[in-house]
Amino acid sequence: MTKLNNTICISAAMLALLTIGSCRKEMPVLPAEGEMVDNNPGSAEQIKGLYILNEGNMGNNKCTIDFYNCTNGYYLRNIYAERNPNVVKELGDVGNDIAVYQNKLFAVVNCSHFVEVMNARTAVHIGTVNITNCRYITFKGDKAYVSSYAGPVQIDPNARPGKIVEFDINTLEITREVVVGYQPEEMVIKDNKLYVANSGGYRPGNYDRRVMIVDLDSFEVTKEIDVAINLHRMEMDNNGRIYVSSRGDHYGIGSNLYVIDSNTDMVTDTLGIAVSEMHLNENKLYMTSVQWSYITGSNEISYTMFDTDKQEIVSTSFIDKDIAKEIKIPYGVTVNPENGEIFVTDATDYVTPGYLYCFTPEGQFKWKVRTGDIPAHFAFSELELK
Repeated sequence: MTKLNNTICISAAMLALLTIGSCRKEMPVLPAEGEMVDNNPGSAEQIKGLYILNEGNMGNNKCTIDFYNCTNGYYLRNIYAERNPNVVKELGDVGNDIAVYQNKLFAVVNCSHFVEVMNARTAVHIGTVNITNCRYITFKGDKAYVSSYAGPVQIDPNARPGKIVEFDINTLEITREVVVGYQPEEMVIKDNKLYVANSGGYRPGNYDRRVMIVDLDSFEVTKEIDVAINLHRMEMDNNGRIYVSSRGDHYGIGSNLYVIDSNTDMVTDTLGIAVSEMHLNENKLYMTSVQWSYITGSNEISYTMFDTDKQEIVSTSFIDKDIAKEIKIPYGVTVNPENGEIFVTDATDYVTPGYLYCFTPEGQFKWKVRTGDIPAHFAFSELELK
């Protein structure tokens, strides 16, 4: 999705401004709301909870955070506003990634151009890092790495290359930047190499095809790997194989999944699997796809599980088929690494609240719950929300 930031100019008398200001102070903060979704959540020895980042439709400033308590089965919606009543505009416009790292919670807010940093135990604001058109985040040591489109949120055949921004997770100060390909997306780190999937998504018809490698010592691009157009998601298995998805062009070229050997930094396989979202848990790669075609004017939806040890597809329907038919737009997928429960979100129509579905490791339906608008991104936490 793309969006133009709106600038609102207000001209009024000083008295009116003071009146508006005083009224704002009296406006109540909407409390978080919740409900019991699982009366038998099972043991939660390590994983205490799951943060869900709801993107919110662009231009509506409706990015929100929900929290599922894995210890008692309780689900809380829109926790940020209640816990941060003094933060103007709350989380902002379009949440694009979320992560828990070293007891901090990081939310990448794309169209508001910042990374929100919170206490992972309370979701209370610590600070922000301003990064233009930021997309995804990953970590090593005391540094965070954020992909950035580095320009306006708009389709532009002359859009500039993007960059990777490094910041210190303790001081929240930006320490280094490096220019990469056009509209960079997800990243993975192997040893001292940062792999970046470049999409060129603002340049349809002239998409980028490259995965770039950034050396974390010199913070320079040391190699480019030609893969496929419009790259997006990345995961790395225990054998050092990197899985990178291509969204295709939504016309004649479909989505696909490619394998890069991080030992040789070469593409070794094309798997023929359409991917919109994916999550690696142990040796299983869970993938959902909503493949839109401008030719047919429709979506083709699929659920695929790939065994990274056997290097083969082991399921083309890893959740209950009847429930899968109920889900309109599968928009996010993750797996609890402790108990194997599968979570899939439904973005419904992109403008109204979505749903989070929970399944057993075998794919049997357990429960579903209403979320914010466009539930999309997940972060498990070993800290229970207080």
